Amino acid sequence: MTMDDLHDRGRENFAELVEDGTKRLDALFATIPALGELAVGTVYGHLHERPALDSRTREAATLAAIVAAGMVGPPLSVHLRTGLASGLSPAEVCEVVVQTAAFAGFPRAVSAADQLNRLFEGHGLPIPPPPAPREVVLAYLAAPPAEVAEVLAALPRTEVQATGPDRVLVSCFGDDPVPGAVLHCAVAGGEVTSVTVFRPS
Repeated sequence: MTMDDLHDRGRENFAELVEDGTKRLDALFATIPALGELAVGTVYGHLHERPALDSRTREAATLAAIVAAGMVGPPLSVHLRTGLASGLSPAEVCEVVVQTAAFAGFPRAVSAADQLNRLFEGHGLPIPPPPAPREVVLAYLAAPPAEVAEVLAALPRTEVQATGPDRVLVSCFGDDPVPGAVLHCAVAGGEVTSVTVFRPS
């Protein structure tokens, strides 16, 4: 695949993630279009489609790198948008900043937090954001209703994974070869709104 192909693919991918994405790219790289071709082709044409990481994880890693590098201008703004579009919740974006502070330093994290205040306000996002979906489900699992408690009692080992800004999967396992179960939890407004239990037949 040529660089032109990657650039075209990257523009398509970015346009799917960000409203008026192609116009935003054209404006950002108006002075140096060659930089746009390289950046968009690499990030959204090549890296975006690599299969080893899902887009949520890839955007979380990207946001951490941006914060660590102290880039609180367009890169943070762009990847907040693409992170949210890829399924990160606002609280997860904030947690990436907290995690990065321990490794990249508090001044860079505080600069990112300051910019995120403006970006959240501009996007109409609540400040501070409601708890992350995984946090909500972990609290729910601490005192679940009877039907979920029954599953957890039979399969006490759990793995809790957020799969989007309003969805969490809980994989339940036992110590013996008994088949496990999966709980699909929907989250809204800081609460678990529904739980569907899937068991192998």
